[in-house]
Amino acid sequence: MDRVQDMQVFKRVAELSGFSAAADSLGLPKATVSGAVRRLEDRLGTRLLHRTTRRVRLTRDGEVFYQRCRDLLADMEELETLFQSSGEALSGIIRTDMSNGILQDMILARLPGFLDAHPLLRVEMSSTDQFVDLVRGGFDCVFRVGEPGDVNLAARRLGRLPFINGASPAYLERHGVPRTLDDLRGHRLIHYVGHLGADDPGFEYPAGDGYGLLPMPGALTVNHVHAYEAAAIAGLGIIQAPEARMRQLIEEGSLVEILPEHRPRALPVSVLYPGRHHLARRTLAFMDWAQSVIDPILVKD
Repeated sequence: MDRVQDMQVFKRVAELSGFSAAADSLGLPKATVSGAVRRLEDRLGTRLLHRTTRRVRLTRDGEVFYQRCRDLLADMEELETLFQSSGEALSGIIRTDMSNGILQDMILARLPGFLDAHPLLRVEMSSTDQFVDLVRGGFDCVFRVGEPGDVNLAARRLGRLPFINGASPAYLERHGVPRTLDDLRGHRLIHYVGHLGADDPGFEYPAGDGYGLLPMPGALTVNHVHAYEAAAIAGLGIIQAPEARMRQLIEEGSLVEILPEHRPRALPVSVLYPGRHHLARRTLAFMDWAQSVIDPILVKD
């Protein structure tokens, strides 16, 4: 391996916190990965990683080298494509993450068309409704519902995702149809949280120039969007979920919209990426394509 390849291997080891995970990701033997890092450490005259039997973590020098290494590799990738015309074939790997709902309900159905248009590309996708560490996960870009939060990342605001309230016909027949906020007394909310153990603040509704929260009881708490919908269809309570998905379930007769004048706030949707001046052409192409798929369900700011 040359120095650039050694740096690429080190970057992946640092991001995945392990030699085995990096080897699997790169399709290389573990010994080759270990050798690349060892050569870098010998050349630099410093230890880059603390090694344990379970994982590795960056030393202080390793953290500094990782940041410079990541920037240098990105600059080299940009330099290699500097004079390529926009018509040149895209190649390489795109690693991305997005919410379960967006991935399974929208992106996967359209992905064959994108890959047919770019046959030399490979896409690695993870799906979670929680915020991921873009750097340590080695992601080129991530699509997030909610405020981006991380000021160290660049963000492209795509729009806002509207939400509505719903419940199953069986639930409403058993508990009655609420017409006002006061009617919610005696009703149940299916609680949705980012991770189990967290508190759900309650039913969100417009209040003056902002939004209020009405605490409500509920027998079930979930942390996955499809479990959230399935629980509502099963009659376990009221949910507040993205309008695009809810409309489909309403048309099917699985759910009924309730309290349309008390909808929760629309949440911002953004694509986040490392805060650099230039992106790899393949990453930019994927971001633009994914935005075109998501756009129809968003309200523009």
